[in-house]
Amino acid sequence: METAAAAAPTSPAAVIVAIDGPSGTGKSSTSRAVAAQLGLSYLDTGAQYRAMTWWMLSNGIDVRDAAEVATAAAKPVIVSGTDPTAPTITVDGEDAAGPIRTQEVTSGVSAVSAVPEVRTRITELQRTIAAQAQGGIVVEGRDIGTTVLPDADLKIFLTASPEARAARRSGELKGSDLAATKEALIRRDAADSGRKTSPLAKADDACEVDTTELTLQQVIECVVTLVEEKRAAK
Repeated sequence: METAAAAAPTSPAAVIVAIDGPSGTGKSSTSRAVAAQLGLSYLDTGAQYRAMTWWMLSNGIDVRDAAEVATAAAKPVIVSGTDPTAPTITVDGEDAAGPIRTQEVTSGVSAVSAVPEVRTRITELQRTIAAQAQGGIVVEGRDIGTTVLPDADLKIFLTASPEARAARRSGELKGSDLAATKEALIRRDAADSGRKTSPLAKADDACEVDTTELTLQQVIECVVTLVEEKRAAK
């Protein structure tokens, strides 16, 4: 008697997930956790702009001088690792994971990221990484769903009240003043949303998730469900 061969297990459909939103919404923690849980690659695009800013500062470039930044934008070699459990970033072969998180870089990144030549260079890099990701990728930033990957399979926009965002960021930055942190976030929002090139904005077809009253785990579970639903529909 012949028996039917067991059907080979099917791999989950590859998906490209764009997660956008301002600082303090849980974007990075959520994106990494979702990618790790679902076996996807992960890309922190903000780290790339920080890496560019750090290189500019390290090489004596005035980050407030748009023309000077534009001239130097093609020089640094920025490489991003996409393992969500251990993401890496190097600049000219040097580990930059720590240096890009300094206050000096934080203060200069909005100015650098607003320069069109910088955004063009980094956007091309991001698209290449997403296209080469095996099995899919979670890409987080501020203009992923609108500019970098407008054809992403799933777009998510995380939001939260300024108060909640400031509280979270102050918790990360030990000893920081809550009111000052809130003001800094509001200034960053204005700079990111008001820049002429690829401003921070919610894509028309993005799913908005307000994280104000949610724990990190609840946000992760919500996004995982959205990704799994998208995979099932492909």
